Amino acid sequence: MKRFVRFVLIFLIVAMVAMVVASVGLYFAVGQPPAVPAHATLVLRPGGDLPEVLPEVVFGDAELTVRGYVELIRKARVDPRINGILLRPGSLSSPFWARIQEVRDALKDFRASGKYVHAWLEYAGDREYYLASVADRVYLLPSSTLDLTGIASYELFLRGTFDWIGTYPDFMHVGDYKSAVNTYLEKSFTPAHREMADSLNRSQYEQLVRGIADGRKKSEDEVRGLIDQGPFLPVDALRLGLIDEVAYEDELDDVNNDLRGVEFVEGDDYALVAWSSLGVTPRSKVAVINAVGVINSGTSGFDPVNGAVVGSDSLVEYIRKARADKSIRAIVLRVDSPGGSSTASDVIWRELSISREDGRPLIVSMSDLAASGGYYIALAGDVIVAQPGTLTGSIGVYTGKFVTSGSFEKLGANIESVSRGKQAEMYSSDRRFTPAERKKVTASMQSVYDQFVERTAAARRMPPEKVDEIAQGRVWTGEQARQLGLVDELGGLSTAINLAKQRAHIPADEEVELVVFPPRRSVYEVLADELQSPMGRMQERSAAEALSQLLGPRERKALSALLAPSRLFRSGQVLAHMPYVFVR
Repeated sequence: MKRFVRFVLIFLIVAMVAMVVASVGLYFAVGQPPAVPAHATLVLRPGGDLPEVLPEVVFGDAELTVRGYVELIRKARVDPRINGILLRPGSLSSPFWARIQEVRDALKDFRASGKYVHAWLEYAGDREYYLASVADRVYLLPSSTLDLTGIASYELFLRGTFDWIGTYPDFMHVGDYKSAVNTYLEKSFTPAHREMADSLNRSQYEQLVRGIADGRKKSEDEVRGLIDQGPFLPVDALRLGLIDEVAYEDELDDVNNDLRGVEFVEGDDYALVAWSSLGVTPRSKVAVINAVGVINSGTSGFDPVNGAVVGSDSLVEYIRKARADKSIRAIVLRVDSPGGSSTASDVIWRELSISREDGRPLIVSMSDLAASGGYYIALAGDVIVAQPGTLTGSIGVYTGKFVTSGSFEKLGANIESVSRGKQAEMYSSDRRFTPAERKKVTASMQSVYDQFVERTAAARRMPPEKVDEIAQGRVWTGEQARQLGLVDELGGLSTAINLAKQRAHIPADEEVELVVFPPRRSVYEVLADELQSPMGRMQERSAAEALSQLLGPRERKALSALLAPSRLFRSGQVLAHMPYVFVR
């Protein structure tokens, strides 16, 4: 047995050393900055989820994050060797819009510098075309279609399923629009739920229309009429002025003088080009603290179903580190979260508030989602910045439990209990809440909701009555939230950083060094963590991989939202978590 243990330890040490040596060799082989030709075109291939952050360890080609794409575009804007950009969107699978808008804004700013952006589409749905419409010229593959059809959303109601299997969803909520519980309690839309869904759809649809109208130099009414005619064959898209040419990729240099005889630089190669090579040397530091995932107590991690989890303990540690570093002149909180635990959100809000009182600017940048608990933590900021398509608000709470005794009875099983203490079985899954228990739970929820409203009123300088009127659990787009006073500015992370520089009295034209939290861990640190519980982590990874094979990205997000209450949070916990919306 001792020999076997010794053999395993030696094998693991040798494997670690080999991996480190391979990583060093790989760095020297491919980690050097590329030679950029004097007159080059940058090729960008955004696709998939446009992730907010990368996994801790990446094997093979690393996918660029949304911030990575924006940084590439900003760098290329001032690089005299880059004449323009060839945009080649892949399939954009995210069910949301804010990250796409962030990349589109960066491309629009790039064009304003006098350089060109041309887009070639192998396939184009609403998202891909919306992104490409910012280009000077748009090309479509002859055998493809332009699937420009508008905005639709879908929501799942499981009450009929629960009735069928004998499970009772004993959930309560504060706020008429707090529709996260409707997934469990209802068989169809309530009037308030349908009103909110229609409002969100309408806002995003108008954003799509305005973007296309601006990019293609058409009136908004004309674009609305065109969308109603979609999808389009290439010849029809060309005739209607939605694209500029039908062409294969190898024909682009024949139909576009800008691309004739140019040399191309791929985005993932150009990412290795340092700002310093362009004569840009940052002198000031700005911290970017990422709050990406479902908010919960404890340490941050990864759940196979729900994905990234923002642990309050971990985030508080990062906030304190940023605050302790006196060389950091401002803090930007980047939020991409549907919320989660109300108590964990309050802990994070408190630590951010302490940082704000420290005298350094605290700016909040919202990504795709900053709703419910995600909005709660944003209230600590001096300024809140969101994209028009960000989903935010959802100022409301809910709690409850699934009563599964009926399901067990259908299987011939019987659950009996023995307890001491009048409330000992309050959160038991084999019976519903009693009237007295329901009164206590309702009072607890109302208290959390009232605090949420008070925090919002104080941060946004609004009367609590006004906040309550626009709260009630209702989700808003960033554009709507700006009109209601829940958000200060529309824009992305670059806008937030510029505001942080302004408030920290850093010159507007000075590039800053971003100190990112959480920092990427080394391969050794990740492996050491894996070895602490290898079997459990292997099982989690296997489950995640199996799920990835069976479900697409939108379906995984739906499943995560549905299972979050039972998988991540303790029984009876009051949750500040937004509803899931399937947006096509």
